[in-house]
Order: sequence, then C-alpha cells, then structure tokens
Amino acid sequence: MHPSLATKTMKSKFSILTTAVAAILLSLPLGTIAKEPEHADAPKVSPADALARLKAGNQRFVAGKLQHPHQDSKRRAELAKGQRPFAIVLGCADSRTSPEVLFDQGLGDLFVVRVAGNILDDHALASIEYAVEHLGAQLIVVLGHQRCGAVQAAKETIDSNAEAPAHINSLVTAIQPAVEATRGADVEATVKANIDNVVEGLRSSEPVLKKEIETGAINVVGAYYNLDTAAVSFTEKKKE
Repeated sequence: MHPSLATKTMKSKFSILTTAVAAILLSLPLGTIAKEPEHADAPKVSPADALARLKAGNQRFVAGKLQHPHQDSKRRAELAKGQRPFAIVLGCADSRTSPEVLFDQGLGDLFVVRVAGNILDDHALASIEYAVEHLGAQLIVVLGHQRCGAVQAAKETIDSNAEAPAHINSLVTAIQPAVEATRGADVEATVKANIDNVVEGLRSSEPVLKKEIETGAINVVGAYYNLDTAAVSFTEKKKE
C-alpha cells in the first residue's frame, strides 16, 4: 500500500475509534468517570490543617525521625476503594525533591503533579482542578527548590539570547517572566520568583480555582526546598 494511503487509512480508523469512544462516554451518567466512590463522604482537611501536616512532616524529615505513615497493607486496601488526598503539590520533576519523602507522607496523602521547573500548563492545571473538585483537596502547594536545573537553564538560555533544543524551549518560555523579573540576581532569586508566578497563576485561574480561593474554600501557597538543609520554607499570602 502506498504510504499516503496507509496514513489516511490509519487516520480514518482512529477517527472512527475516537467517535465510538466518545459516544460510549457520553452515554454514561454524569460523574461516572470522575467519581471516587468510597471516600466521597470522608471529612475534608482544611487548608490550615493540611499545611500544618506538611510542616510537621518536613520537620521529621529534617530531624531524621521519619514515620513513613500510610504504607502498610491496610492503607493499600483502603485506597483500592478510593482516594482522599489532603493536599495537592505542584513540584519540580527533579529526582531529589519527591514531596512524599520531603513531607514524610504515605500512599493517598498527597496528589502530586511534577514537571521540570514546577511550571503551570493546561495539563497540570487540569490535574489540579480535578483534585480540588473531585477529590476534595483544599490546599495547593507550589514546590520549587534550591539550584533548580530548569530555572538555571532558562536563565542561561535567555541571558545568551539563545534557544533551547526541542521541547525544552517550552520550559524556558514558561520560566522567562521570572528570569526577566530578576535580572542581575542569582538563580535562587529566579527560582523564588518562578514559584511566586505559578502561585499567582493558580490563584487567578478561572473558572474553578479563583472562585474557590475567594470564598476561602481552598488556599495556594509557595514552598522552597533547601537541598543542603532538607528544610522546606513556605510563603503564605496574607489576607487583605
């Protein structure tokens, strides 16, 4: 078969399959796909209590007094029926910054979204909205960290008027506002500016997050992980 005809055939089959799947999904009762059956009535954890849990967990991590909670067979059995994470963490994909480890949490405790530079895009935002609307999480943490390679690369690329290769350039574009705002400063200033920008992006995101934040139903805070000390410091916006 000619390559162009083969491509058209594949596209046609994919289109038919997509249409069929869409028809099946549309025929399902509203809420069937996103429903978390067993934990729908579990009590929500307030933003303040959730933040306190994270701070306590990080203190244990720093002190080397880890509890490794919620990692036994009983917890696995509970989570097989549904999940109710008490906080959402948008963090960097850096291998040294796993939120479950830094905050000494276990299975089902955190809803984690990770991407280099802890940037915000449509996919990350959709994941966060899902956790807020369907899983009941009321605290969102934007977790950046010391010596972030993505931020350093963005800074060097922009300062040299270059362009990063392939899809990496999309990270540079996302981090650029922080780079521009911290000209002449070190990379840590840019890391923290990037955290602040993402926090503000979440706080102003419509139609889901902004209204929830304005009513006090959820909160968004920034966090900075120090690789040298293992401590996480939080930046909480004061109520006006």
